[in-house]
Amino acid sequence: MDLLVLKTLSQVGHLHGYGIVLHIQRASEDLLHVEEGSLYPALHRMEQNGWIKSEWALTETNRKAKFYRLSPAGKKHLADAENSFNQLVRGIRSLMQYA
Repeated sequence: MDLLVLKTLSQVGHLHGYGIVLHIQRASEDLLHVEEGSLYPALHRMEQNGWIKSEWALTETNRKAKFYRLSPAGKKHLADAENSFNQLVRGIRSLMQYA
C-alpha cells in the first residue's frame, strides 16, 4: 500500500484520498483496487512516519477534503521501497524461470 500511495503522489503531486484511489485504478488499468478502509489508516500511518504531509482544501466539486503530498522523507522512503520491490520481482522471476 505504501509503495502505491507514495508512487502516486510522486507522479501526480497532491491528491485527496479518493483521488489516490482513482489514480491507482486508472494507472493499473483497473487491475488494482484500493479500498478506502485500507487507504485511510495507511495515509494516517504514513503521515505519522513523516512520509507525507496533508492540508485541507476544496476538491474540484467544492467539497472540503484532506489533500496529501510527498515529503522529502517520503521521497527517500519511496526510493528504498522501489528498490526492495524491484529486488523482489527479480527474485520471483528467477524462481519462475528456474528449470
